[in-house]
This record gives sequence, structure tokens and C-alpha cells, in this order.
Amino acid sequence: MSAPHLECITLAGGCFWCLEAVYERVRGVHGVENGYSNGQAPNPNYEQVCSGNTGHAEVVRITFDPAEVSLQELLEVFFTIHDPTTLNRQGADVGTQYRSGIYWHTEAQRELAAEVLKQANEHYAGRVVTELQPEANYHPAEAYHQHYYARNPDQGYCAFVVAGKVDKFLASFKRLVK
Repeated sequence: MSAPHLECITLAGGCFWCLEAVYERVRGVHGVENGYSNGQAPNPNYEQVCSGNTGHAEVVRITFDPAEVSLQELLEVFFTIHDPTTLNRQGADVGTQYRSGIYWHTEAQRELAAEVLKQANEHYAGRVVTELQPEANYHPAEAYHQHYYARNPDQGYCAFVVAGKVDKFLASFKRLVK
């Protein structure tokens, strides 16, 4: 039996803990890494990114098997679990690091993401602010940010914000749950 052909896509949709908690539950996802992407500073840390001075977004880099879950399905989840119509904001999280973005790794991903983005924009009456760019200047987040919700489900933000996004995913995408 051969190893699966894995792909990566990088997504920004507010706090990376929320996205990570959802995508770790998606069938066909082999890994989710929290990080910072598409900013100017080399090797930024959390405090630098939170200052808004690096230009980075909080992101998740998702490694997935397209034979088990398609990029189309991953993007459907993405547009369901975050608000793509608020510029540099998700709920109480405000700043450029919380922007909505799809950061592609291949031309085929860019083409599909552009089509899904067009459909989302039609659904949201032209109000989508999600940026579509190649992934650039990616840096993994600190170890304490990885698998955060799994390790801290009772922490306030996790219990009140992250859990709601996980619940929405579980209710909306039963077919994709591991």
C-alpha cells in the first residue's frame, strides 16, 4: 500500500485556535499547524504579530489527503466557521492578524479557491473581504499554541468562542467528521 499524496493549504480566519480545533476533526486532515503568514518580519513571535507591526495573519497550515477530503470541502468549512465579511476582525478579536485569507500553495489551489471565493462573495452579497494570495513568509507559532483547544477546553476563550465553532462544524458537516 502506498503512502497518500498529501497537500497543504494555509487559511486565516481569525484566531488560529478556532480553525485548528475544527480542522483537527475533519476526516482526511493529517495535520494542522498554527502559524503566522503573509507578513514582512522574518520569524515573528506571537507578541510581535499581536502588535500588528509584522503584517502577518494568524493561520493554520492544513495537511490533507485530497483522496479523503477535497480542498472544496475544506473551503466550505472555512466559509461556514468564520465571518468572511469583517475586515481585520473576528468577533472581539480585532487587528490585521485576524484577517480572512486563503494562502495557496499551487496554481490549481489558487484557481479552485478563486471560484469558491467568488461563490462566497455572491452568497454574502459582495461583502467578502477574504484575501487570496500565495503563502509567503510562513513561520510556525510557538509550541504552546499548537493543539491549544485540545489541551485547554475549559479555558475561557476556548469554552465560549472556540467550542461554538467546533459545535457549528459538527452540526453542519457530519459527513466530514473523523
